[in-house]
Amino acid sequence: MTSKPTEQVAPEREDIAGSEGKEQGLTPGSVLDHGRYRLLAQVGTDPRCDAQLWRAKDGVLGRDVALTILVGDRSDSEASGNARRTLERAMHASTFNHVGVARVLDVVTQSPGDPQGVLGVVIAEWTHGTDLLDLIAEGPLPPGTAARLLQPLAAAVEAAHHAGLVLGADHPQRIRVTPDGEIRMAFPGPLAKATSSEDVRGLGAALYLLLTGRWALPDGPEGVPTAPTGPDGTIVSPRTLRPTVPLELSTVAVRALGSPDSTGTTGGVRTGAAVLRVLEQHATFESAAAADQAATATKGENEVWRTEDPKPDQAKRKKLMISVGVLAFATLLVVGWLATGLIGMFTQNERDTGNSQVVTDPNSDQAGQPGQPPAEPTPIGITGGSSYNTNGEADAPNRVKNLYDGDPATDWRTFDYFQQLGPGGISNGTGAVLDLERPATLREIVINSQSAGAHVEIRTVEGAPSATGGQLIGSADLRAGDTPIEIRMSGQTKQILVILTKLNGNGGKFGAQINEVTVTG
Repeated sequence: MTSKPTEQVAPEREDIAGSEGKEQGLTPGSVLDHGRYRLLAQVGTDPRCDAQLWRAKDGVLGRDVALTILVGDRSDSEASGNARRTLERAMHASTFNHVGVARVLDVVTQSPGDPQGVLGVVIAEWTHGTDLLDLIAEGPLPPGTAARLLQPLAAAVEAAHHAGLVLGADHPQRIRVTPDGEIRMAFPGPLAKATSSEDVRGLGAALYLLLTGRWALPDGPEGVPTAPTGPDGTIVSPRTLRPTVPLELSTVAVRALGSPDSTGTTGGVRTGAAVLRVLEQHATFESAAAADQAATATKGENEVWRTEDPKPDQAKRKKLMISVGVLAFATLLVVGWLATGLIGMFTQNERDTGNSQVVTDPNSDQAGQPGQPPAEPTPIGITGGSSYNTNGEADAPNRVKNLYDGDPATDWRTFDYFQQLGPGGISNGTGAVLDLERPATLREIVINSQSAGAHVEIRTVEGAPSATGGQLIGSADLRAGDTPIEIRMSGQTKQILVILTKLNGNGGKFGAQINEVTVTG
């Protein structure tokens, strides 16, 4: 299904100079910018702006780079003007740094020794991995996997738009998949007249491609099926083609595609943040193996996917052994307590005479004699949970289970907010309602997190969860790692609300994560 050109790796040659490169054109081995960049392999094209996408070697710094080469007739004023505008926009993006976009390293115009027809070059860091189209070579991806993979690119689009930049992420061959299994904008350089809406349309088209194996925008790669349309000319939704696709993912893919004039859709999604929020809701991390099976492994230093069975994880095995030991210890305590109670009951019966009866007042001093040690704290399991937000949509509902899965390597995290929580903010608090295995009087809650400085409150849940309802039984400013929170409460509870009321600030955004919640009573 992939339409990328067969890669031809250029030999290491040092004798290719200006006039020779001019005659041979853009082929492996050609050099650009006074001989600095040697073309290694062409990995794609973008016919909308007459751009060729190449992997090249930077002869000065000895590193691989990604080249977006703009070609055309130098005497054509319109083509030259469009190329100049693209180079200017790429230069403005050189200060933008995000994991979802390859960083622009340099922008150059044509040099006297360049092959004929080169109007300019955008140089970016090389993204190791594989082509986006390789992911769907054997069929569409599971919806949760598609949502997870696309999150970095959606976050990059949203961040770029807030910085006043346009990425040009609306063509599949400009996008690659990293060895970590994340989709990245690998060949920056937006079209001369591109707007932020093109980036959002690109997100919709990329999601549509991963869910259906079809491209939904014009001028897609040759050989990739186009999205079908209904009798009224509108694009058929992914859910119609694949009933297993969640309704929200299907809807955001179609509505992000844009205006009815260009794509026959109803529109309605105009920002990367709207797409990102739906992706975070439906992303699943247990399906990473499916992405491995769907991708085609690259060779040599670009090999992405595993070729052998994973080795046992010693850290997880150690954690499992510790958990089993704690559970066994707790079981022995419960058995011992029951045995002591039974022995005491029979001993008391033997001492009783006639019809006499001894009643012990649980509130008397005999219930806890001075000098007796308090009962040992026992772990209280968490059996379920749900995301909670005081205003609007809950954060990452599909990741709540990571709070009590016993693995600190997984986490639940908030959305990236552009203002702090609290009165006047987008929300007064965000967190999760956790279900306990039994009603209990709690003693301590330990929260494992890397969001040092975020403030968390623990409340009982009485009826509907509320950031101001129930008992406030504990609070703390989180630190990196484990934060023990002493609990002071009266009575028992079977549900608790763990709510963040202050987030961390980072680069103008606010967010926090919690890796694990442990409860003892």
